[in-house]
Amino acid sequence: MNLAEGRHAGARATPAGPLPVRFTGLAASTGGSTPNRSDVPDTARPPQAPSTPSIPGTTDTTGTADDPAGQDLPLDHTQAILEVTKKVAAVLKSSDCPFALVGSVAAYAYGIPVRLQHDTDFAVRREDADTVVGLLRDHGIEIVDPPEDWLVKARQGGEHIDLIFALAGRPVTSELLERAWTLPVDSVHMPVIDPTDLMVGRLAALSEHHCDYGKLLPVARGLRERVAWDRVREETGDRPMAAAFLYLLELLDVIRPREDSGGEASD
Repeated sequence: MNLAEGRHAGARATPAGPLPVRFTGLAASTGGSTPNRSDVPDTARPPQAPSTPSIPGTTDTTGTADDPAGQDLPLDHTQAILEVTKKVAAVLKSSDCPFALVGSVAAYAYGIPVRLQHDTDFAVRREDADTVVGLLRDHGIEIVDPPEDWLVKARQGGEHIDLIFALAGRPVTSELLERAWTLPVDSVHMPVIDPTDLMVGRLAALSEHHCDYGKLLPVARGLRERVAWDRVREETGDRPMAAAFLYLLELLDVIRPREDSGGEASD
């Protein structure tokens, strides 16, 4: 036998199958047999996080890369609010009382890419309030009496409705409602507040406690060709937050500067 044959003869045979697994403790308690999953006590299994089913229309609070703390994110109520808007508009049209869609849903009607989350707003005259409220009740819409004296609140399908008698402290008049444009809102035509009146109302509502230019800027950009900016300046000139926003629009070339000794004529 040569050296090569001796090496082959002395080599230990390697099993063809997988190596046996040695179980300790738990295997001994089960008579040496390999335990299956049902034999393993709950205390011996690693803890698993409970799975939460995904429910449409709810907020995911499990946390993501963008929201590691799992904070509640605002839900998009756009379609639900539009459905309520159409129902209320149909009731108001049957009342023969003048009205106009205002607020964020009005901006949506003009094609502004806003996300509807809160409510739908309608401007009505104070003298028509009793008629409008009675009709809404007759159509199954819940009426809520708020502490404010310039609006009536209602609810339908979990969404909120505001019937407003005054916009930023200015009473809703027949003249304001007559200036409204008739536009389709999710295929239903209804009067929508005039773009200039919409911008005046949004600027007049700004204050030291509520001054979010980020939400207002897309509205101004989208409506700039349809707004009479001279009238906006005239009606909001005594409000510092509004004046600052208009100056911001000038710096961003959204609107032309006010006419002065060295500037161009305003829009």
